[in-house]
Amino acid sequence: MARVLGTATDNAEADAYQDRVLGGVSRTFALTIPQLPAELRQAVTNAYLLCRIADTLEDEPALSAGQKRHLQERFLAVLRVEEAAEDFARQVTPLLSPATTPEERALMANTPRVVRCTHGLAPPQRQALIQCVSIMCRGMGHYQANASREGLADLGEVDRYCYHVAGVVGEMLTELFCQYSDDMHERRGEMLALAPSFGQGLQLTNILKDLWDDRQRGVCWLPRQEFQAFGVDVASLAPGRDDPAFVAALGHMVGVAHAHLRNALRYTLMVPAREAGIRRFCLWAIGLALLTLRRIAARPTYGTGRQVKVPRRTVRVAIATTRLTARHDGLLTLLFNGVARGLPLVPLAGPDPALSAWALGPSEGSGARASRAGLGLGNDTQ
Repeated sequence: MARVLGTATDNAEADAYQDRVLGGVSRTFALTIPQLPAELRQAVTNAYLLCRIADTLEDEPALSAGQKRHLQERFLAVLRVEEAAEDFARQVTPLLSPATTPEERALMANTPRVVRCTHGLAPPQRQALIQCVSIMCRGMGHYQANASREGLADLGEVDRYCYHVAGVVGEMLTELFCQYSDDMHERRGEMLALAPSFGQGLQLTNILKDLWDDRQRGVCWLPRQEFQAFGVDVASLAPGRDDPAFVAALGHMVGVAHAHLRNALRYTLMVPAREAGIRRFCLWAIGLALLTLRRIAARPTYGTGRQVKVPRRTVRVAIATTRLTARHDGLLTLLFNGVARGLPLVPLAGPDPALSAWALGPSEGSGARASRAGLGLGNDTQ
């Protein structure tokens, strides 16, 4: 078993590295994570960076599916202190192609610093993070290996994909929140039931925003069955379509994402009002997604994600508004309804307990359900 060594100075330097590098790999989370209470910031920053390392491996086009699975298993071994992080970083970083950004390459090279922070967390926090990343890594390959322009089979399969991309991260964050707050711990079951839906809302929004950019890479995450019901063949989609069938199918997906974001608001309102920082962390993600859905619905002929990206000025207004309303449930509900006015809304079935890897606690189920993955924190608007 590899040993984790380091002085207090080493650990402090690793923490400082995390804070410094976050803004380079994510403008969004560099903004939202500092809203969290001090007791949560280090763990959530570390969680994001671990997810980003795993996602960098998965997105690297120079690696085969087999190489990605092998390297992800090695990364998990590093987290379990079964392999030296220095060996992993030294051998993996040269394998990355120019398609990986310089910031992501630097993050991969600094895996030892990030993992030092992981191993310095309180055991329950560390356990939650490792379970999350384990589920992500071991499931990510399944979806990426089978990804194509033909999309996923149906909405149920999209839900399972979104669980791995975002829902599992929502569960991990819920676990961290409940460890931090006795009040939230009392509502742990309710919050865990909604956490996958929260993640699905965010990820479905990303899927729709990045639809045409993803297709240029040869992948699509839309549900074939639901689009066929509207008379649309997912495999033959092309940007700029404005026929009624496609617009209706796209509107249906906007409605599904909208419904999930309503569950995200319910989740956020379970956070005690005095924990305004945690609420802001959640609300800014919800608000950005809701504003993106509005832009998609208003411009169904968009051809790139940039065409429906929320302008920075609008983001600033949304942030300022939620700062003022974060502690007030009624005002937040009114604000959400105002922004969502006119969006399609598709009723959802109840939460699917089969999606949850946390139903029995962070230690149970990690092996049984370690077949679905993705990146929630990493699906960043940059």
